[in-house]
Amino acid sequence: MSLLERLNNDMKEAMKSKEKDKLSVIRMIKASLQNEGIKLGKKELSEEEELTVLSREVKQRKDSLQEFEKAGREDLVEKIRTELQYVEAYLPKQLSEEELSEIVKETISETGAASKADMGKVMAAIMPKVKGKADGSLVNKLVQQHLS
Repeated sequence: MSLLERLNNDMKEAMKSKEKDKLSVIRMIKASLQNEGIKLGKKELSEEEELTVLSREVKQRKDSLQEFEKAGREDLVEKIRTELQYVEAYLPKQLSEEELSEIVKETISETGAASKADMGKVMAAIMPKVKGKADGSLVNKLVQQHLS
């Protein structure tokens, strides 16, 4: 089942069960996907492009969550956490830190990186492999650990 079909089915379920928050998030995701399609001039997005949009949505919410926590806005923190759970449900299963660490080690040996100066080269090689399956900041942290 494609992502759009899943979203449409979940949207119907959310309407039937009167889950306003879930419905709102699903509509936002659909709008983001449609906007991306318009921007790229495509009728349907590839799975990779859909993952890019979902990853962007997750990142936006995580950034908002940090800002709201700093500002002490507990009402908004809870709302964003709920939205984040709904969006993450559409992402593929996330890699564990051990699996990610293994991929980082492989990529470092593939690229021949030896120091932190090679960080950009490693990150450019690893991110397509873990797109949508791992948080970029965690990947960055692990690459730094393995290069030092």
